[in-house]
Amino acid sequence: MQVVTSVLPQPAELLDRLLHGRQATPLTHVERVPARPGVRAAWPEWATEQLRAAFANRGVDAPWQHQARAADLLHAGQSVVIATGTASGKSLAYHLPTLARLLDDPRASVLYLAPTKALAADQLRTLTSLDLPGIRPASYDGDTPREEREWIRQHARFVLTNPDMLHHGILPGHAAWTGFLRRLSYVVVDECHAYRGVFGSHVAHVLRRLRRVAARYGRDPVFAFASATAGDPAGTAERLAGVPVTAVTEDGSPRGGVTFALWEPPLLDPATGLAAGPGRSDTAGTDRPDTAGTVVDAAPIRRSALRETADLLADTVTHGVRTLAFVRSRRGAEIVASMARRSLEEVAPGLGDQVAAYRAGYLREERRVLERALLDGSLLGLAATNALELGVDLSGLDAVILAGYPGTLASLWQQAGRAGRSGRESLCVLVARDDPLDTYLVHHPDALFRRPVEATVLDPGNPYVLGPQLACAAAELPLTPADLELFGGRVAASAVEGLVAAGALRRRPTGWYWTQRGRPDVDLRGAGGAQVCVVEATTGRLLGTVDGASAHFQVHPGAVYLHQGVSYVVDDLDLDDACALVHAEEPDFTTHPRDVTDLSVLSVRDYVDAGPVGLFLGEVEVTSQVVGYQRRRISTGEVMDTRPLDLPERSLRTVAVWWTVSPGALADAGVAAADFPGALHAAEHAAIGLLPLVATCDRWDIGGLSTAAHPDTEAPTVFVYDGHPGGAGFAERAFGIASEWLGATRAAIASCGCESGCPSCVQSPKCGNGNSPLAKDDAVTVLDLVLGELAAGRATRRAPDHPTTS
Repeated sequence: MQVVTSVLPQPAELLDRLLHGRQATPLTHVERVPARPGVRAAWPEWATEQLRAAFANRGVDAPWQHQARAADLLHAGQSVVIATGTASGKSLAYHLPTLARLLDDPRASVLYLAPTKALAADQLRTLTSLDLPGIRPASYDGDTPREEREWIRQHARFVLTNPDMLHHGILPGHAAWTGFLRRLSYVVVDECHAYRGVFGSHVAHVLRRLRRVAARYGRDPVFAFASATAGDPAGTAERLAGVPVTAVTEDGSPRGGVTFALWEPPLLDPATGLAAGPGRSDTAGTDRPDTAGTVVDAAPIRRSALRETADLLADTVTHGVRTLAFVRSRRGAEIVASMARRSLEEVAPGLGDQVAAYRAGYLREERRVLERALLDGSLLGLAATNALELGVDLSGLDAVILAGYPGTLASLWQQAGRAGRSGRESLCVLVARDDPLDTYLVHHPDALFRRPVEATVLDPGNPYVLGPQLACAAAELPLTPADLELFGGRVAASAVEGLVAAGALRRRPTGWYWTQRGRPDVDLRGAGGAQVCVVEATTGRLLGTVDGASAHFQVHPGAVYLHQGVSYVVDDLDLDDACALVHAEEPDFTTHPRDVTDLSVLSVRDYVDAGPVGLFLGEVEVTSQVVGYQRRRISTGEVMDTRPLDLPERSLRTVAVWWTVSPGALADAGVAAADFPGALHAAEHAAIGLLPLVATCDRWDIGGLSTAAHPDTEAPTVFVYDGHPGGAGFAERAFGIASEWLGATRAAIASCGCESGCPSCVQSPKCGNGNSPLAKDDAVTVLDLVLGELAAGRATRRAPDHPTTS
């Protein structure tokens, strides 16, 4: 590695330099995404000269075609979702009509919602820089000083906030916002693809509550949604707000060409466990949802994606290339930055100062310093979490490195789009983690470059979301029969009956009334339940919180808990007080909880009868108990010991997709009865790993169970279930496109070059059974059988009259 200070290399040349000196190429595919010219449109006639001049002062001579079309629709009173690429100028499309309305009507108001504070702050800077008379935009969130809040409630006409503040502060106190709500003309929902799963389901009801309260003050605002390129953007926006939405998806902005490289780290030497340099796998966890650890279940067979990303980041910096490396975890971002700095210091003292880490948890001032340094060139490399995916306008970057597939195509293109702005050519490298999904994608490039972006999955009908949200709505204004249609119709009426039976609501002639003294305590980012506080025992300092459902796995006694790069060991978990006491320690081991899980089928919503194979969707109850944990040495991954735990059972009612296969069909296909458990277990692991390919979920959002003879199905069965009470929509998505999902699963296993199973195919970083038993080849046979029968002409959709098959 040598420092290069000449003219910046073009992407293809840079890629050649990154490959220089390697014995075997890690490249599996290179895709050239061509440049695209922009298509301008005329300013809308209703846009005043004053408004045009304000944008012209910011360098906008005329809108792009998609901006003008979306702005015209919004100005005409139609709700719109703008779903175009990164840096396509979506904000101008909604700023034009909203600011025009504020200039035209001195009493009108606009509400802007963003999923992150950084994004709202970026928009606030843009709006303030326009310096339009009579419009003083204001940010209203948890950081807003109390003395400013009263002024904002009384006088602000463009308020920027987030769904959490709308839920906790504005809607419960709507009486104090009467003037603002009486004049509410537009609601902007930015980066709406971020609202998925349980969080998205909660936000959908928050928006319905906003519509209901606004109607109480005589307003029916127009909604403007902005989204990264996504599947079915209009459908997603309509599910979020419950209003008809027109999609604008034709992107008229220019785009620089992108050279996109798929990069698979090299195999490790089986004798030494080492490749070209030191490193270990950065996969993590246990075979259940919501247990995001940073541990390794099995020795990796490939070089760590973190180590590979750090080397690539250091190499690009030596060539003077401004580079952003996206890493999935906070700790990972710190590790990548640290390794890259160390490599650069070996080349030239002081060169390591050209690289830094960027993640949530830094102070705002620290983040702004890093952003400015990257923009002015004093910093060339940044290892960041997805805190930089949204909300910060960084231009002039030349390369992006992705340490692992970010989970969805929408995020992939969002992150890749951070480089190559203003028509510049750029390089993007996706470095595969040792994971079935990453391995599949780098060997099946069509799944990245020729597949539509997935639709955002959310389920407003989830009873564990709907009930608490109806309680919030009733606490704001009494619920009426007409309101129930807004919240879901029959399913909402059923939820109200349950709230009445529980004593939370009381029926009166004018509607249903909230009966409690305080407001409902509802967490938008979970499905209810108390958060467990993580407290440093010696100081009493609150380090953070853990979701109640995850506490047994993440903060059991003896667990290693990571917080902002610092390791702690849990001394005690008090479930009654929802508190885990910890002390700071840097142990040489990681901890892996071991659990036992049972699953019962409660009901079947839908199923497909395919002869010896059945495919089902329905409600299940999952009962799990953490019974112990392993300690594994960090340096080698060896098991040091296994320690018992005495924790209570936990139950989860959720939605699952499952398939059954008759024992006779398995035997006829060549799978011995003794190998049923290993075949099904391996297929289950791979199916969980590949589900994010077709649903907007993360591996940690879902869990699974396989058995050679389940008592409810009386057959060999594989279950994959949502890891959230009531479900999050992922199982429904999997059921709907099961053949595509399981086909990709089969391909990922069959194409892996290992002999008996590895983290790239059937070993799971989440397995509570230590990845045993596993039968890789038999898993392919099982999936061949399932796919063949589902594709056969006799596969029939049947009414869900019973939950079993044989």
